[in-house]
Parts: sequence; C-alpha cells; structure tokens
Amino acid sequence: MSFCPVSPKLSPTGPIPGSPTTSDPLHGSFRSSLNRAHAEEAERRTQLLLADDKLARLLSVPQVQTRQVPRSRDIFVNRNLRMASVELIGFDMDYTLAIYHMRRLEQLAYDMTLARLICERGYPALIGQLQYDHHFVMRGLAVDKENGNLLKMDRFGYVGRAWHGLRPLEREVWKKLYRNQRVRLKNPQFAWIDTLFALPEAWLFAGVIEVLESLGQRVDYGKLYDDIRESIDAVHRDNSLKREVRKDLGRYIFQDPELGPALHKLRSGGKRLFLLTNSAWDYTDAVMRYLLDGQQAEYPSWRNYFDYIVTLAAKPAFFSEQRPFLELETAGPGEEARVVGEAREVERGKVYQGGNLAQFERHTGYAGEGVLYVGDHIYGDILKSKKSSLWRTCMIVQEIEDEITYTDNQRERIEKLAEVELARERLDDEVAHHKGQLNALDRKLERDGQSAEELAWLEEERKRLKVELDTLRRALREATDIADTLEREVEEGFNPYWGLLFKEGNENSRFGEQVERYACLYTSRVSNFLHDSPMQYYRSPRDLMPHEQAGAGSAKLSQVGSEGPPKGEG
Repeated sequence: MSFCPVSPKLSPTGPIPGSPTTSDPLHGSFRSSLNRAHAEEAERRTQLLLADDKLARLLSVPQVQTRQVPRSRDIFVNRNLRMASVELIGFDMDYTLAIYHMRRLEQLAYDMTLARLICERGYPALIGQLQYDHHFVMRGLAVDKENGNLLKMDRFGYVGRAWHGLRPLEREVWKKLYRNQRVRLKNPQFAWIDTLFALPEAWLFAGVIEVLESLGQRVDYGKLYDDIRESIDAVHRDNSLKREVRKDLGRYIFQDPELGPALHKLRSGGKRLFLLTNSAWDYTDAVMRYLLDGQQAEYPSWRNYFDYIVTLAAKPAFFSEQRPFLELETAGPGEEARVVGEAREVERGKVYQGGNLAQFERHTGYAGEGVLYVGDHIYGDILKSKKSSLWRTCMIVQEIEDEITYTDNQRERIEKLAEVELARERLDDEVAHHKGQLNALDRKLERDGQSAEELAWLEEERKRLKVELDTLRRALREATDIADTLEREVEEGFNPYWGLLFKEGNENSRFGEQVERYACLYTSRVSNFLHDSPMQYYRSPRDLMPHEQAGAGSAKLSQVGSEGPPKGEG
C-alpha cells in the first residue's frame, strides 16, 4: 500500500515555504553564495571608493551645461546605445535630413492626387470641392478598408477612437465592430498610416466617403482606398510631385543651419556617414545641395559629408532582398545620372542606386551594432532594418516638438488631472471596502441567535456604513466626471479629432508603442546630435515590473536599461 503524504496547510500569517525564514526553501537556496568572500571584499572597496575625498570633490563639480535648446529637442532613449561603439551612421533623406514644410507639401500632394482621382479614376468632379483639413489626420491611424473607418488604437491594438467619413462613429456601431477585438495590422482589412507622406490619403479616404454618402451613393471602401493609394503612389512614382518641389525648394523644405555642423561634429568624432534614400539621384542632389552646400567651409559639396551614397534604395526591400548595386555616372547639378553597370564594390566618392544590406555590409566592412541608421519611417527605415540586421536605429519624429511644447504649456491642468485621478483610485478602493463591510454585516444580521443589543448595534453600524458609502459613491462619480473632462480637454486641445500622438486613453498609442519597440533612439531632427558628444552614452531607465514599482528590492538592481535586442524581438 503506497503512502501519499498530506501537504501541509499554509499559515494565514506565515510565509509560503521557500522564503528566507524557512528551513527548507523551495524557490532558492537563500544560503551563502559561493563568492561570499569576494562580495564582502567588494563591499569594503565600496566604502573606500565612496569615501575618497578627492573623487567626491570631482563628482561634486557640476557638469558644464552647453545645451541651450528646449527639452523638446532632446534625444530620447528606448535602448542603451554607446556612440563610442558606433563607427558608421546612415541617414534617410526625406523627412530625416530634409524636413518638409508639412502644410504646403500635404496640400500639394492632396491636390495632385485629387486631380488624378477625378481625371483618371472617374470620380465625380464634385469631390474636387473638398478642402483639405491638416488637423484631421496624424500618423498612427489605421484605415479599415472593409467598413470605411479611420481608427486610432492603443498599444494593445484596441480601438479608442473611430471616425466614419468626417463624423465620429456611432457608439453602438463602434462597440459592435471593435469593442471585443483587436485591430491586427497584418490583416489586409487594415492599412497603417505610419508616414507623413501618407497623411493626405487618410484625409481623402474620409472626405470622399463623407461627400458620396451624403448624396446617398454607396461606396466600395476597399476600392476607394486602393484608388487613392494608387493615385498618390503614381504622383510619387512619376516624379510629378518632386518636380513641383524642385521648382521651389525654399517653399517646401526648411533649411536647418545646424544640420551641417551636426554632421561635421559626428565626422570629427571619428564616425563615417552614409546616405541611403529611396529618392532618385537628380532629386537627391538638388535637395542635398539646397540643405548643405555652403554650410561648412570644410565641405565644398554636400557629397563631402558622406562616405557612401545610395539612391533609389527601394527600402524596405533593401533590407530583405538581393537587388544589386548599380554604379552611377553623375552629370551636372540636378541632372539625371547614367547607370554605368553593376558595382563590384562600394567606394567613397561614387554614387550608387539599388543594392542590398548584405552586400553593403560586405563592401564597406561595417555591420551589426557598429552601424546606426537614422530614418523617419517605422516600417521602411526602422522595423525592417531591425528584423534584418543588428543595426542600431534612431527615428526622426518631428511631431514630438509640438507635443512636448503643448503638454509643457498644459502642465498645471495635467497636474490637476493627475491629482484627481489618484483621488479617484482611492475612492474606488474605499467604495469596494465599504461594500465588503456591508455584505459582512448583512450576513451577520441574517444569522439567528443575536441578542437585541447586538442587532441594534449591527443596524446602527450598517446605517453608518451606508451613509459613508453613498458619500463615497457621489465623490467617485464627481471625480470621474472631473477627470474625464480634464483628460478630454488636454487631449483634444492638441488634436480635436485624435488627441495626443503618443497616447490613447490611459495607454501609449499604437504609434508610440512601435516607436518604443523598434527605435533605439528617437528625436525631432538630425541636428539635435549637435548638442551631444559623438561619444555620448545614451542611457534609458530600466523598465520596472509592478512588484518592483511597489518596492521590491530588485528595483534597485541595474537601474539603467540594457543594450539587448528591441522589445518583442528575440
């Protein structure tokens, strides 16, 4: 007969077996480590190190603050990065080195795309009366091609805001479509608006639906989106948009007087630089001459800043396909280049088009974490480079300057919101506690055998708790209404349709989550590197788990984040 020992009962007050106070721990030895003597020696050396007067004097002298720019132009860190380990830095051009005047370029792209929809796709001339609204669109929206909606999601993929045409989606429809499901962007039903170039197409999608459905016409949402996408792609593909931009670069592109000095500082710090752009040579040359020629005496031409120049790179295909490098023979300023032939190597002073990641690393001798790539596009520049290589990444998010400036100006209101939200949490807990006490009293009152005095006391106690519960419930409703009003005011003050770019409700937005997940660094413009050392060690705080935030001792270990792979990658 086998014997099965009975498991001991857990003590209501004592620890689960396995704690340091038990004789037979289950989840660790809690004994002296094998290196106890070394640890004790390290503790002694710690005392000597921290008691060194000369060192203390050196550390007490404040660092010279040379940075004289707003906090909104900081470089923000998701994943530790030692610039001393970076040997080669690459840059996208459009919306990275070249910062466009968004209002003017969006309007130009919108007008040209709208004209193609009417002239080439057969849409009624009536839609030509639509006036582009810059405020209605932002990065990080999703297009539901099946139901004709624009959506904004939080980091978990849950929809927080939805518009159909130019009207907020009715609550019941919103709940039916999205309340119990996540939006997964891999699903072909959805399209992701993750570039600044794509903003006009989101507005056109909503605007055309609004006009046609207001006339009682049925709209095929999927076909409409495909027509808009093809029309706007054609505007870029046939260079008609860029031809207009080239006619007046000063109207459409900002000149940043700190761009040349920033690139020079990186080169002076021992970094090599390269340009990797999807634009063709003639447009690239015109834009880069406008941006950099004449900025620094040491660089007679913009090409002198860069060790390697690759155009028509077809990102994200550059990171995943095996297209050959083609060497170009460049002509006069702004003229088209002639393809010489397939390149056997990638050399300084020459210009190439096409190419692929593997050959680039092989020809240049730079690879992996020794390369930092700076771009504006989560998918084309950041995500694909992360999934195809160990290149470090920096994302240019020019909108962050506006968001930080705005929230800084809303500081008092945001502090009030934080205060009332903490009060709401406390009230919610107290309501739950009082309800639990009332339930316990009700059970006692239902029991037999109570004396008259006990019943009277229980009834009085019940009345007291009920009055307090009613007070707490009223306060909770009031706090909730105040918090909702203040939160709505803060978010809609930035954008009346979609709120803050990096937030959705109480969570990070899907866009914010992707920036956090795939970009080692992010900042508003390339010239922000001018204000840091080329040897800077960019540190991020380590993410704390809830039990560490509650005070667990492990929160004090390794307070700075790691240089490991980006979140979600393995």
